[in-house]
This record gives sequence, C-alpha cells and structure tokens, in this order.
Amino acid sequence: MSKGPGLFSDIGKKAKDLLTRDYSCDQKFTVATYSVNGLALASTAVKRGGLSTGDVATQFKYNNALVDIKVDTESNVSTTITFAEILPSTKTIASFKLPDYNSGKLEVQYFHEHATVTSAVALNQSPIIDLSATIGTPTFAFGAESGYEAKSGSFTKYNAGFSVTQPDSSFSMILADKGDTLKASYVHHLDQIKRSAGVADITRRFSLNENTFTVGGSYAVDPQTVIKAKLNNHGKLGALLQHEFKPKSLLTVSGEFDTKSLEKNPKFGLSLALKP
Repeated sequence: MSKGPGLFSDIGKKAKDLLTRDYSCDQKFTVATYSVNGLALASTAVKRGGLSTGDVATQFKYNNALVDIKVDTESNVSTTITFAEILPSTKTIASFKLPDYNSGKLEVQYFHEHATVTSAVALNQSPIIDLSATIGTPTFAFGAESGYEAKSGSFTKYNAGFSVTQPDSSFSMILADKGDTLKASYVHHLDQIKRSAGVADITRRFSLNENTFTVGGSYAVDPQTVIKAKLNNHGKLGALLQHEFKPKSLLTVSGEFDTKSLEKNPKFGLSLALKP
C-alpha cells in the first residue's frame, strides 16, 4: 500500500490505542502457529466475567488473504474475509454473521499517496452505504465520513476530523455523531522507539452538556516490560502490566477501579498470547 494520510478511522487512533488497547477485564488465551508454506494460524478463547462459556476466534492468514472466524456465547458465527491488492493499492473486506443473513457487508479501501477512499455497503434489503475520504500526507490529514440509508433516504451519520502527526507527537480532533460530539486527543512520545508516551483525551457531548476528560500513558520499564495507566474525570482508573517473556509472546495483567465508589469490587483481566 502507498504511504499516505491513512484511513479516516486512523484519525485519533494513536490516542485510542494507548487508552484502550490491551485493557480488559476478561480472561484471554491466544496461540499462534506458522507453517513453512506461509500459512499463519491464530486461535483465541475469551471468558467474559462470570460466564461459564466465552468467545472463540480463529484467524487464518495466507499471502494476501486473511480470514477471521468468531463464535460468541450465543452461538453466532461472525466471519470477516480480507483480500489485499486484488487491484493495485486496494483492500477488500467482506463480512457476514450467521444466522443473521442480513448482516453481510462489503467494503473496498483505496490507498493513494495523498488520499484514501473507503466505500462500504450492507448486503440486505435496506442497504446502508458508508463513504469516507481522507486527503493530506502522513504529517497532516483531513477526512470526513457519512452513512446513507437507501430505504429511508436519510443520513445515518456524518463525521469530520483532522490529525497532525510529528515524530514525537500527534494531535487529532473529530466532530462526530452528526455534530453532537467533539473529540480531541494529544499523544506525546517520550522515547525514540515510542514505547513510553503520555496521552490526553477530551470528549464533549453537546446534547448532554457533558465532558469526559481522560489522561494516561505507557512506560517501558525494560525492553520486555511495559506498564500503562489511565484515569478519567469520572473516577475510572485502569492499569496494566505487560511482559514479553519470549519474543512475540506476551503476558498481560490488567485491572479497573472506581475511585469514587471504593465499595465496588475492582475488575481484573488476564491475557496470555503464545507466538513462535
């Protein structure tokens, strides 16, 4: 793919990943294997809360094709198939969920040096068409997205945003939910390999006159260990410890606490990923 401004969904992604990625209150176990002919297989089991059963997911990757299959606690089967470079500089994604036969969706992404365009359509009797476009460079990008429902003839969403990315920092702002939500985030990297960073994120809901402010960050204790933490103005505190006990194999312990209601039991999660 050409290096360019990225997808509209990439705007604000650095801050979102720092504040949400690997934080979990579930038990998760992943095993990955690779064959000599280039086939990669990864299987994941997730147990949520006090449930006796959980989700099971399997991922296959071979050359430019990627297949994700997930079975949830209600025996719904979700499948996503991704093909890269069927046409030059494109990625095609098909997804569907069984037994919901109206859940099919087809998405095509086109990447250019100074622009990206995404088009997605739901494969049902009342299709929703999603369009997004981003223009700019890897340093500055501006984008917008919209969703249109053919049956009602109305827009389901329209959002716009921009991002400014420097070698040691990133700032983004998004106007979402049909103009009802304004999100702004800032990430500052503390080292050249970008394993230690600070992040601040603020979300304003105009209709509710509500602000949510979150600060957090990550710190590399050593080359194999990272700790992360986050806290918002509602008193939600999250923290995690992630250790790479061998190359690409990770053990993650995370927790969530309500500092304004200490009588509530804290939540903990454990994730183990084994990769060759």
